[in-house]
Amino acid sequence: MTTPHTSRPRIAVIGTGGTFAMHGRHRFDWIEYADSGVIHPLDDLLQRLGELAPEADIVPIPFRSLGSVSIGPRDWLELAKLIHDTAAADPTLAGFVVTHGTATLEETAWFLDLVLSIAQPVVITGAQRPANTDGSDAAANLRGAVALASSPQSREAGVLVTMGGLFFAARDVTKAASFELAAFEAPPYGPLGRIDADASVVWRRRPVRGAQSLTARFGDVLQRPASDGLPRVDVSMSYAGADGAAIRAFVAAGARGIVCAGLTPGRPASGEREALLDAVKAGVVVVQATRSPRGLVPVQRFISADSMLSGGDLAPPKLRIALMLALAARDPAAPARADDAALQNLLLDL
Repeated sequence: MTTPHTSRPRIAVIGTGGTFAMHGRHRFDWIEYADSGVIHPLDDLLQRLGELAPEADIVPIPFRSLGSVSIGPRDWLELAKLIHDTAAADPTLAGFVVTHGTATLEETAWFLDLVLSIAQPVVITGAQRPANTDGSDAAANLRGAVALASSPQSREAGVLVTMGGLFFAARDVTKAASFELAAFEAPPYGPLGRIDADASVVWRRRPVRGAQSLTARFGDVLQRPASDGLPRVDVSMSYAGADGAAIRAFVAAGARGIVCAGLTPGRPASGEREALLDAVKAGVVVVQATRSPRGLVPVQRFISADSMLSGGDLAPPKLRIALMLALAARDPAAPARADDAALQNLLLDL
C-alpha cells in the first residue's frame, strides 16, 4: 500500500536532543561527538538542515535537549503530556514527529504507545551520526518521519519508529547495533514497511493492537504530576553463576517490581531463585523474562507456583515500562497480589 502526496499537512516536530541534535567536532566524528558539548536547539537544527519536506508544513514544538542516556520516566511523562495537550489544543495538526537519541528511543516510543490515545500519528526518529558530519542520516530520517506522520495509514497504528528508510511498531523495535546506520530491527517480526526515496510510504503489514483497549487505563497516568514519576521497577540480568545480590539490592532500594531477564529458556540462574522468592514475599511483583532477542516466556507451572508472572515475548526493558504503568494504575488500597491474574493477562496481551 503506497501513500501518495496530496495537500500540505501540518506536522509538529518535537526535539528531545540526542545524536540528531549533537555537533561533531570534525567530518568523521561518529563516535565521541558528545564530547563537543554542543546540542543544537530544534529551531536552529531545522534551519541548518534546510527544507526537508516540501510536501508538509513543519511546526517546531519546544521541549528540551538531552542525551538519551539522560532520559527517564519523568521526561516520558512530560513528553506524553506535551503531545496530548498540543493535539487537543490544535486539531489542525496532522501528526507528530519526535526526534530522539537512539540509546533509549525504543523505550520512549513504547511508553508513548501505551499512554497516548490521540487521533494523530506519532513517529519517533533519530540519527546515528550528527547532522554536520559526513554520511549523516539525520536529514533523511527526519524527512522520512515527516512523510510517515503525514500518511493517513499511520493513524490508529500506534506509535511508530522510523530509521534508515524502514518503519517499525514501537512494541517490537530495538536498537541492535551501536554505530551502524541500519541499527534498528524488530526481531522476529520485522518492519511494518518502508519509506521510498521519493518519500512515499509503503505499508506491508499493520501492527497488532491487542492492548488498545488498555490504553485508556494507562493514559490515566497523564493525570499524575510528572514530578511524581512512576513506581520503581528494575531489571535484573541473569548470567552463569549469578547470585541474588542485585535482586536484593533492588528490593532494598524500594523496587515495587523486578523484571528478571533470565537465561534463554526464560529461567533465572539457580543462585537467583531464593532472592526472587524473598522479593515476592516482600510484596514485589516479579516478572520472568528472557534476555534472548527472540525469546518467549509463556505461563509455566514453575513461574506461577512461585507467585511470579510470565513476560511473554516482550523485551525486558519494555516489560519494565508496562509494569511501571500497571503498578501506577493499581489501587493502593487493594491487597498486594489481588490483581496478579489480571496483570498476567495484561502483560500477555500487550
